[in-house]
Amino acid sequence: MPPKKRKSAVIMSESATPAPEVQPTATASGTQTPSAFAQSRSEAAQAKEAMIEANTYMYTPRSFKNPLYNKNRGRRMKNYKAVLLAERERDLASGTTEPTYLSIEAPPSLMPQAKYCDITGLEGPYTDPATGLRYHDKSVYEFIKSMNPGTEKFYLQARGVNPIVK
Repeated sequence: MPPKKRKSAVIMSESATPAPEVQPTATASGTQTPSAFAQSRSEAAQAKEAMIEANTYMYTPRSFKNPLYNKNRGRRMKNYKAVLLAERERDLASGTTEPTYLSIEAPPSLMPQAKYCDITGLEGPYTDPATGLRYHDKSVYEFIKSMNPGTEKFYLQARGVNPIVK
């Protein structure tokens, strides 16, 4: 019985000739006849085809979506404002004073306020005595010295400090 052709197998044209049969070789116990050799070869090919068909998933139709997925159909999505309103109402109804994002109150920090460079935004441990600008390092100080007069006022206003007119 000839082996089954798979869908992905290449179909030979009628003009193509099949490969020649390999002749059996003689063994110490005797020789194998060509028909027995061809039969065992076709059985091996059939077994191989059966194994490939059993282990292939190419032709098994599978859906992309998970059929067990159940989106929360009864649950309505709320925006941020509605969530905050519901949280506030819940807190008022329960009478608790637990901290929330709207009611966090903390004492002032005991640490000194951090000082940042007015030009780069990095930590600014130094202050230019002439302009009052804070700076990070030597290269920023050179930039401050090369600025046009009056430009430092804009940097001080950005920090929230009123420039001192001399």
